[in-house]
Formats: sequence, C-alpha cells, structure tokens
Amino acid sequence: MRCNKMSICKAWAAVGKGIYVGLLGVVLATTGTAYGQGEAADGVASRFSRYQQTALPEKLFLHLDRPLYLSGEMLWFKIYAVEGTYSRPLPLSTVAYVEVLDKEKRPVAQAKIPLKQATGQGSLPLSSSLPSGTYTVRAYTNWMKNFGPEYYFQNTVTVINPLVASGSAAAKDSAAYDVQFFPEGGNLVQGLSSKVAFKVTAKTGTGVAAQGKLLNQSGTVVATFKTLRYGMGNFTFAPEAGASYTVLITVGKQVMRRSLPRVFEQGYVMHLENNGTGPLTLTVRSTSSQPSSISLLAHSRQKVAVAAQGQLVNGQATFSINKDQLLDGISHFTVFDAQQKPLCERLYFQQPKKKLSITVRPDKNQYTIRDKVAVELATATQDAQRTGANLSMAVYRLDSLTTAPTADINSYLWLTSDLKGRVEHPEYYVTDASPETVEAADNLMLTQGWSRFRWEDALATNPATFSYSPELQGHIIQGRITQAGTNRPVKGAVAYLASPSRITRLANDKSNDDGLVHFEINDFDRPKEIVVQIDPQQDSTHRIEILNPFSQQYATTPTTPFVPLTRFQQDYTKRHFQTQVQAIYSKKYENRYNIPPADSTAFYGKPDELYYLDKYTRFKVLEEVMREYVPGVIVRIRKDGFHFLVVDKVNKTVFTENPLVLLDGVPIFNINKIMAMDPLKIRKLEVVDSHYFQGVSLYSGIVSFTTYKGDLEGFNLSSRALIQQYEGVQSQREFYSPRYDTPEQKQGRLPDMRNLLYWNPAITTTSTEPSKLEFFTGDQAGRYLVVVQGLSPKGAAGSSSFTLEVKQAL
Repeated sequence: MRCNKMSICKAWAAVGKGIYVGLLGVVLATTGTAYGQGEAADGVASRFSRYQQTALPEKLFLHLDRPLYLSGEMLWFKIYAVEGTYSRPLPLSTVAYVEVLDKEKRPVAQAKIPLKQATGQGSLPLSSSLPSGTYTVRAYTNWMKNFGPEYYFQNTVTVINPLVASGSAAAKDSAAYDVQFFPEGGNLVQGLSSKVAFKVTAKTGTGVAAQGKLLNQSGTVVATFKTLRYGMGNFTFAPEAGASYTVLITVGKQVMRRSLPRVFEQGYVMHLENNGTGPLTLTVRSTSSQPSSISLLAHSRQKVAVAAQGQLVNGQATFSINKDQLLDGISHFTVFDAQQKPLCERLYFQQPKKKLSITVRPDKNQYTIRDKVAVELATATQDAQRTGANLSMAVYRLDSLTTAPTADINSYLWLTSDLKGRVEHPEYYVTDASPETVEAADNLMLTQGWSRFRWEDALATNPATFSYSPELQGHIIQGRITQAGTNRPVKGAVAYLASPSRITRLANDKSNDDGLVHFEINDFDRPKEIVVQIDPQQDSTHRIEILNPFSQQYATTPTTPFVPLTRFQQDYTKRHFQTQVQAIYSKKYENRYNIPPADSTAFYGKPDELYYLDKYTRFKVLEEVMREYVPGVIVRIRKDGFHFLVVDKVNKTVFTENPLVLLDGVPIFNINKIMAMDPLKIRKLEVVDSHYFQGVSLYSGIVSFTTYKGDLEGFNLSSRALIQQYEGVQSQREFYSPRYDTPEQKQGRLPDMRNLLYWNPAITTTSTEPSKLEFFTGDQAGRYLVVVQGLSPKGAAGSSSFTLEVKQAL
C-alpha cells in the first residue's frame, strides 16, 4: 500500500461525500477602499484547499475511566475517532495506538486498539512495579503520525505506589516561575502599537496570579498589567526606535525581571478586535508607507472560511469579518504579501453552538452497600431535540486522592486539541459566555497558538505526500529490507509475511526506494508468531527487520511533576490495601475476553481441490501422497530436486513454474524440504489450479498444506527467515462487575473493595427511547462520581456527571 493523494481522496469519499467542499467567503473591508477576492487571495485559498483535501485532519479522544490509579490496577478507556473540522465520527482508521508514558517519555504500557465505525475500547494493566508519578496517556492513528506528536491525544493521569519511591525530589527553587510574552501577530515592530499577551506559570505548569510593569531604559513606566485568568493577561504598547525595555513581574512577594521578545525595525503587525455581537475587525499595519497588496486567509481547522485581498494605504488595511462565516471552535487568521509569504498570524476562538445534552437519571437519591443502581440515559441536541448518540460511562469512588477531573470531550474536540501545551480548566472556555470569558479565551489563543502544518508545505506547487498511510482495512506491519553488511536499503525486493496457523493468511509487498515494505493482514489480533521471508530467487543476502509501529516522536509539553504529600500517607496505604484485597479475590476475572469468531476462509478463497488426508490411505512418504491422490499437481524430479507443476484447468495446460507452496500459511520456497516432511503430520491439502494474483505477486497456482495444530509441526524454516513474536490488535477485555440480585449473593463473604464500580464503553441512545443500565455498589460506603461522555452522529459532543451517595446498611 502506498499513500498518495488519490488513495486519500478515495478514502475520504468513502467516509462521507461533500463534507469537505471548500466554500470561500467574500469579505467586505472598511477604510474607504473596496476589497474583494482577488487573484492573490484566490491563489492562496485554492492551494490551501488542495492541501486540506490530501491532509485530512483526524482526531482521537479518549474517555478514561478515572484520573488516578494505584499500580497494579487496570486503566480502561473508550476511543472516539472524529474528522478534525466538524468533529463528526470518522470511520477512516481501523487501528489506534494507545500508550502510557512515564516522565522520561518512556512507554510503560502499549496497545493497538481496533476501531470499528469510529469507536474503539480497550484496557491497559498498570504494572505493580510502577513508581508513583504523573504519567501521560497518548493515542494516535498511523495517519496522524504524519502531522507530529503535538497532534496526538494526550492526557495526564496519576499513579500511586506506596511501596515504590516515586523518584521525585522537591525542587530546590520551588518559588521560580516561568514568564513568557507573545506579541499578537508574531512580532513587535518599532513605531507600531501591538497587543502583547503574557503567561506566568509555576513549576507545576499551573498559571499564577501576577501583576507587572513595563519600563523603558530610563525607568519610566510605559504600561502596567495584571493576569486575568490562569496566569494569562495582556497589555498594549508601541515600541520606540532606539529604546530598550524591561518587565518587572510580581508574584506574591517575589519580583522578577524579564525581557520582551526582539523588536524589529521594520515589519507588520495585526490586531483583531471583537466587537461583541458585531463583525470582527482585523487591522494590519506596516512600517512602509508605500501602497502594497496583501491577502487574508481565515480557516477553521483547515476549512477555508475567508479569502480576501486588500491594499495597504499609508501603512494600514482593515478587514471586516462576519462571525457566521467561521466554524465553531478555533480559526486561524493569516496575512500574506503579494508573493504569498505569510506576514502575521493569530488564532480566534468561537464557542461551539452544537452541543450534546446528556440527561442521567438514577432511580434513587441514596444507596446502601451491595445495592442495585438503575440509571436512565437520554440525549438531546442544544435545542432540546431528542437524538441518538454513542456514549461511555464510568462510576468511581471519590476520596482525598481523587480530585482532578477527567478530560472532557466537548472542550477537547473544540479547543484543546487545536492548541499546544496544557490548558487549565478547558471546560471554562466552552461553557461560559461572559465578556470576561471571551477575553480570557483570547489570551489563551495568543499564548498557546499553534499551527499543525507549515505554510511552505500547504502552499507548495506539488501535491503533498505523506510517509504514513491510513490503516483502512486493519493493522499494517511495516518492515525494512537492507543489504547485509552495508545496511543500504534494497528497492524492488518481494517479501512475504505469514503467521503459522490453521487459517491461511499471507501478505506480500515489494520494497520501495527506502527499502520499506508494508504487510496488511486482516483480523491479526493478540500476540502471534510471524514469519517474514524474502524470495530467495531474487537475492539470498538481503536482510529484513520489522519496525516498531508505535511513534518514536514525543511532544515537548512538560509533565506536571508529582510530589507525594505526607498528609495523604494513610490514604495511600488504605487505598493500596483495598486494591490488594480486590486483586486477590477478582484477579481471575481480569483476563476474560470477548473474542469474535474468526473468518476461517483462506486468503485465496475456496480452493479448486481439497483433500483431508485422513479420508485416504496414509502413506509415509509425501511424494506418494502427491502422486496417488492429487491429480492437479504433477511431481517432477530434476537436477536440483523436486518440483511441483500445477495443472492449469482454465487454459487446459500445465504451468512451467513452481506454484506458491504453503505450510500453515508460511511460504516454503524449497520443495525438497516440504517433500521430506512426514505426511502423517499433515491434516489437509488444498490446491488452486489457476493463476492467482495477490498484491505484487502472480502465482502459478497454489499448493497449501495444513498441519493438525497449525504450528508447522517442527518444520525447519530457512535460516534467513525472520521469526519473531508480534503483538496484534488487542482483544476486548470484559469489565467485571459482580451482581447481588439475591439475598444469598448480598450475604456472600467475599469482600468487594472495588474503587471503580462500573465501566461501560458501549452505550447507545436513540431519538425515541432512553437507554437503561444497572450495576451494583460494593462494600465501600462513600461518594461515587458518575461520568458520562459521548458523541452524536452529527458531531455534537457532550458530557454529564453527578454523585451517588452510598451508605452502610442499617
């Protein structure tokens, strides 16, 4: 499989026609000059539209069952796959890669999760030897690897291990703060007034309240400012020629001295004014007074919304933008010169209007231990119209350790997935519509703005090409063929990959310029032994290796350090005891899987000849079996030994080349070795008596032997074959939740110390009836948080939560 524009467009067409039709908005400008969509703006927009048709944006969101775990516990998750513009479910990729990374960005748990109809579910056991700390859960698809690790889903969780030291030492300078400044549009320019956003964070990465002064070289106060929300704020000033500036930041009693970003002598600045319910006003200023053409391109997550051309008159141009032209969420505004070179850029956030309302109704206000909880779920659009949705639900115990909320699907899809770095309380920006929230959101756009692509790539003359293909039919196993001794890539070598089994599956590919080969095998799940071979008729000196499918690139976002608190030591110990007790009595339920029935059809379909050898007189020599029972295969002996010639019944002739010979699905290129095998170990023989095309290969018929166990029965493969264990996609593990329907079950003596009462990643609601669920409480009284998240078929995302009170029975 190769990744190109045509294959991506076909894949997208299969997902949903018409979603990505580009609509260019025409903008009107003020300042007394008429502006329209000119050639420059049209050229930028058309090139960018072409780019976005090949660079289909794909996002993943993971609903994690809880924010805090003890080492040895299971981490459960539900995956929602969406297209990145409208957040509609996107059934493009069929495999997602999920990892848990430690503070050094080393994976401590990994899994390949199958995706069906844009959703998936899985679990990761957290080793009992993991030290306490903050860990990052990240998820991505093979296609998403083309756009960098900042594009992956990422969320932090806390792992507690009272028995293993965390390795986290208290910072020597715990009062140190990080201060950053971000000029609107990108640069400070002499003589041009600019808004400057700033962000002040502690070592934990959280914003802190601060105030400051901007001083010139003579100590005169040029501007004063203070933070608004989460350590962010802004101020406005115009740098003067020849002046130097110093910033004094005060946090509590600490005063810090910082410098501004570089001030340029010449250049451009931009300013976006939000006029409340009116249109947006974007002003561009330049140090040059000469008239010049500029163009504005606004896109909402790679969908072109506005393309307009303007003229700088006396160093200024103004654009008026109707907010209705922009999609919900984050939009990018970029100004280009006449040579289509980007000059200024900034982000703008528009609260999502499309939301999923999730109503959760428990049958009682309070419960006792081992009590049944019945819950009714209903979903509706923002205008209270019933709608169907795909949901997931977690119920976990609240205690002194569990304080942080889990990631919210609505704020992630519309906000944090398009920003770089950590966003504090993202739900604040999508739920509150006050003027203060609008200003806080604008500060966030200025301080954490980020583009997922380079304009050089997006506006290139040639269509974009990508290294990683979307996995449309299943997991793609990638390998590299090199010359032995030199490690130079080998082009044009044909390789074969099989997994010994009674189900015959085989993949092949021809290496590209980089020596890469891609093998696609459907229904490849769980750990299996794979055999990879290169056709020895081409060259027996080549070597092949299987590449790691997990991304080796990591986001630069720092992980919040974990500092264990001594006042929680008793809580750590108690929680550890509960986890140990639960593991002792319910460990046997952890490894129960829902394994769907496998398709037993061989890759070549129904054979032309089929022989179950137990139905015939058994011979001790395979040559006798072939000559006596298999008329469709002629056995010949030449100077180099045995050869098979398949009778071509279609053309009523005999092939002159050896057929593809398989043993338990593994190609056997040396027919002398297969003829030396004990036929009593062979259960079944199948023959395809015509030409067969597969991938890059044409076979002169197929002769397939299958043993009783499907494990090659001790057959010695070529020493040049690569044989290794390979982890397929994860099978679905069942979540164990005991029931207490009868008095005998309620009085059972086995302890039930579950912290996670319930996890259900496969809930569906309809537009006509609510969904009804039930589960049982355990032996621990307390408050339990119920969290429900989900997505509608049209891309409306939502979440809901409430607490259950569980008390000891009187």
